[in-house]
Amino acid sequence: MLSACCRSYVPKERTIAFDGIENARELGGLVMQDGRTIRYGKLVRSGELSKASDADVALLKKRFALSDIFDFRFDKERSSKPDREIEGVTNTWLSTLPQAFLAGFSSGRADSTTVQSANLLEALASYAFHPKAQEMAQKLYPAIVMDTTSQKRYGEFLRGVLKADGGALWHCSQGKDRCGWGSAFVLAALGASRETIVEDFALSNVSYAPAIEALSAKIVEKGGGEAELGFIRAMIGVNVENFERTLDLIDSQYGSLQAYLEKALGFTAQEQESMKKKYLL
Repeated sequence: MLSACCRSYVPKERTIAFDGIENARELGGLVMQDGRTIRYGKLVRSGELSKASDADVALLKKRFALSDIFDFRFDKERSSKPDREIEGVTNTWLSTLPQAFLAGFSSGRADSTTVQSANLLEALASYAFHPKAQEMAQKLYPAIVMDTTSQKRYGEFLRGVLKADGGALWHCSQGKDRCGWGSAFVLAALGASRETIVEDFALSNVSYAPAIEALSAKIVEKGGGEAELGFIRAMIGVNVENFERTLDLIDSQYGSLQAYLEKALGFTAQEQESMKKKYLL
């Protein structure tokens, strides 16, 4: 099993240096199990786009010929921090967070724009010791992948990526959980190994490492252990162990991640082959 710190850097060739878009990287350059490579300048994952600068927009248009954005946030997130409109780009809203989790996560999650706030750090450090909060964090990933509404919308997302005329970008708020699962599904459709999928997911912990380390130190000072630290990784970064357990859950119920795409998301084997033809070299 890969640890939450399984990679210490985001590969330079996949890094995107935006001014106002966080946790951004492209999938180009990743090698699939059949030896083919994802094309550069086609597939981007990131945090929300409300603070995208003029230079960011220019980069998206020039480097990625961006044509489609897929927003996995729920309505309150979108209304409070609407994406910057980009001329000629279609923005599709596909909320993938189950309704049962909206209240807890909309009011209690760390936000990358405020994560340095001392008050917020103290609040989360305290919340991490609540068993119900820990349970909620552990159940989030299984809820996302097993919720029928989320499954439908991720299926729509995959078909949207397949049909995109230019580059495709997908995001949630911080570009880690809902966005991370979207990336996992794209990579699975393209034929990535489990190791590649997990490594890409874990890179969000590199993006948010300073905040994770700061809050983890507070947890340790308060006598917290792995349960509390796992909650912090889930709230500010990603909990890679929980991600892998959820992949195991998918395997146990569907046989493989590729079978899950077909049976649960409705993204057929033929569409998966078409995705490979479009995005692989």
